[in-house]
Amino acid sequence: MSTRILAAALVATLLPMGAAAITTSGASATDVRGGEGARAGDATIGVRVIGRSVRGRKIRAYHLGQPGKRKVVLIATMHGDEPATRQILVSLRNGPPIRGLNLWVVPTYNPDGLARHTRKNAHGIDLNRNYPYRWANLDGSYESGPRPASEPETRAMMRFLGDVRPSRILSFHQPLHGVDTDTKLPKFARRAAHKLNLPAKVFDCGGVCHGTMTMWYNHRYPGGAVTVEYGAHPPRRLMRVRAPRQILSIWGARRG
Repeated sequence: MSTRILAAALVATLLPMGAAAITTSGASATDVRGGEGARAGDATIGVRVIGRSVRGRKIRAYHLGQPGKRKVVLIATMHGDEPATRQILVSLRNGPPIRGLNLWVVPTYNPDGLARHTRKNAHGIDLNRNYPYRWANLDGSYESGPRPASEPETRAMMRFLGDVRPSRILSFHQPLHGVDTDTKLPKFARRAAHKLNLPAKVFDCGGVCHGTMTMWYNHRYPGGAVTVEYGAHPPRRLMRVRAPRQILSIWGARRG
């Protein structure tokens, strides 16, 4: 039995009862509605469907790297009109095996928004204002929903992060071009900014942030979540080649 299949079996034993099934990278998991092609790539040791969108599209988390190492989660496409950074996570998934890091990637968190190229989900809710920490009843571009965690995508991510409990989360967005240092881990945020060749900035939502995923995780769990913003039109080579290497370098991880 290959090392990769053994690792996938180990991950499966760690899942709570009732969790979505893990498939090994040798299995076909194609679902056109999944957004990123939804196939298990070379670096993948397991695939987990963490939930479904309003329209029933699967939200997949891909397990890469080495169980037992530092646990990190990367999330992209929370807003469907910010699609470029998902290429970073797909590149990590499809490249050679990753060493020195226990990594989960969610390339397409908002598949309905991606399909429609809209910021919000199919209910017209901004998922990054829907979390139950400092939630407020917001309208317009930042419509926060009828109540905290009203959206299936929000609840799916909350369950997943509560189960995995990573030490670090990077949440990728566009187009503000910087790494948010307004977090409980400003030193780590500055290190990430340096490694990613992005400026360190403060993203304060124009005053006070409400109901964001990073705020919720930072308040709820010991680990730390940081927002990373690329520009509106980052070069394809940056997203597919340079940024994946830079991200691994934050933790001294490597390919192969």
